[in-house]
Amino acid sequence: MKRRQFLTAAGAGALTVTLAGCSLVPVIPKRPTSTTDDALGWIRYENGRYTLWLPSAEMGQQISAALQGLAAAELGVPPAQVHPQLPGTRHIARVRATVGSASVQDFALPLARACATLREALAQGQISGTLAARDIPASALRSLQPRTGTAKEAAAAPGQLRAIVTGQPLFAGDTRLPGLLYGRVLRAPVSGEITSRPQAWDETAARADPACVAVVQHPRLLQMGSLGLGIVVRTPSALDRIEAALAVQWQVEDGSAFEQAAIDERIDIDTHLRRGPLQHRLRKDDLPTDTAWTLDLRMDVPLAAHAPIEPRSATAHWLPTADKSPSLRVWAGTQDLFYVRDVLARQFSLDAERIEVQACRIGGGFGGRTLCTVELEAAVLAQAVGAPVKVQWNRAQEFAQGFQRPPSSHRVRARVQGGRITHWWHALASSHILFTPAAMPVWMQTLADLAGDSGVARGAQMPYDVPLQRIEFTAQRLPVHTGPWRGLGAGPNTLVVESAMDECAQHVGADPLAWRLQHTTDKRLAQVLRRAATEARWPERPASDATTLRGRGISGGIYKGASYAAAVADVEVQRATGQVRVVALWCAHDCGLVLQPDGVRAQTEGNLVWCLGMVLHEQLPVARSGVAAASFADYPLPRMGDIPPLHVHLIDSSAPPTGAGETAMVAGAGAIANALRDATGVRFVRLPVRSADVLQALSTRA
Repeated sequence: MKRRQFLTAAGAGALTVTLAGCSLVPVIPKRPTSTTDDALGWIRYENGRYTLWLPSAEMGQQISAALQGLAAAELGVPPAQVHPQLPGTRHIARVRATVGSASVQDFALPLARACATLREALAQGQISGTLAARDIPASALRSLQPRTGTAKEAAAAPGQLRAIVTGQPLFAGDTRLPGLLYGRVLRAPVSGEITSRPQAWDETAARADPACVAVVQHPRLLQMGSLGLGIVVRTPSALDRIEAALAVQWQVEDGSAFEQAAIDERIDIDTHLRRGPLQHRLRKDDLPTDTAWTLDLRMDVPLAAHAPIEPRSATAHWLPTADKSPSLRVWAGTQDLFYVRDVLARQFSLDAERIEVQACRIGGGFGGRTLCTVELEAAVLAQAVGAPVKVQWNRAQEFAQGFQRPPSSHRVRARVQGGRITHWWHALASSHILFTPAAMPVWMQTLADLAGDSGVARGAQMPYDVPLQRIEFTAQRLPVHTGPWRGLGAGPNTLVVESAMDECAQHVGADPLAWRLQHTTDKRLAQVLRRAATEARWPERPASDATTLRGRGISGGIYKGASYAAAVADVEVQRATGQVRVVALWCAHDCGLVLQPDGVRAQTEGNLVWCLGMVLHEQLPVARSGVAAASFADYPLPRMGDIPPLHVHLIDSSAPPTGAGETAMVAGAGAIANALRDATGVRFVRLPVRSADVLQALSTRA
């Protein structure tokens, strides 16, 4: 459509656009290892100013401050002289996604080497040109040496904190462009796993509203099974109004309806075990068939949402070029800007160099911002109307169209002999995480399943010494989309492991701390367990009284074989109401060398709050063939009044830095669940634990 035709039609109030087809072949994310050569492109010096192009997304984990502090320490300048910037794909070479708590682990060493190279060049009077990479050993880098006391804290820098509190534009939703329009893609109110498409709508009603610019039909608005219908309007406030006026009727695949029961049945662990060994085994020692189990524990963890404060947003703008070929610029809060570029290049049959994706700060990612969703919607709508378009999901879309933490069903059997666990069998059924069905069609996921989804298995291997173990799992595709969620499987899996460890200790009358220390030879795990217990004054168990039951629990674990955490929780339970309150949490955290202590503490506190939510609050409702939550009123989260004092203790370490963003997920939930068991004498096996569950359990026990 020519620009003059577009302006004429848009002036009339509405425009219906139907464009050509597109490829549906999924794009595979690339995960390169960054080198010093790459890092030399992250740090720039010009006219006395240092600019740091951040290789990691910033989503509240303070990685910008950590890398800023590292660069400043290596360059020998105050942190304020290093200016961190979120890059676009044209600023730096491809980097891996910001996932797996690996930003410091992946980027600290190459960045430190690049900064050391730049420092030495400047000292020699070289102030322009391109530098050659030097393979400087970590022991020779200033920024990676252990620091103590005030020196350690001096590495901290404000990063974007001033910009946040003064309201400067940082997020994708803050993007403003001349002539900006606003878009939304309407979808059937069912799961994206179900085939659905618009069948009929009232376009006349939309045209009657002067704010309506376009109604867009396009095959590129297909996300898995859901084909959407786009609208473009002049003001954000008109989106709801025009969506209501369209009154879209949806065609939904016959026989596809489901409720919560269908999900429960699909992952029921006992059903899978009756069929024989599970598909994947992490440990496959031969267990005697006549084993007399001391413990036989079934636990179930429900579906959960990421629930970021900021719903995702993207702005797309198609730009003219000298050779009249299309060029696309996108602003997005994404954990993988290069993957977004790759998807857009495939969808629009463009050379990737003609697409620039500009990273924006993310208001909460947690693994949920790894796919190309709203970015593609914005690009399709912007191309259709020939103007820049911003698409921002509302809260209902964020719940319904994102992927979720999969539910999981567990059975743990253990045998205790001679005061030790001698046999251990942990079987679990869940849904896919790394092989997310939100991006993988069935045929591809079936092939990937031959290897097994390591995200589902994360944390299932116990960190304790037991001679004979069988650990097995299966991942079942569910009618709702699942995927990465903070810590992947580590949160639910270690919660179950630590609950079972406590039950074994209860059986022999052992102290839970001593029981864990007895079963580990890992010095770092023992260290965090002892440190958390010392800070909490472990032997001083809180006493119950006539109105309140009180309990204390401990838990520990290893995240991705590299980072360690242990936690102690104190809880109170009101006898009359069943209300549970966590009154204190202590956590010892060892992630190797800490570059930015405030950031690590903040991330650890965030993990502990997520753990509290996992045990006591969070369950995403499913009904009418999809996610039933439309607002936070439908999805209870811990509120400020639910958060106890959080005492985080960082272990001084000279080991290389490892992940901090998800580590405490292996400790907090188990500590809370075990404290609840200690207070009530009841092991709650279905989460979350609500007041009604506690009252029923107490009455049954009585």
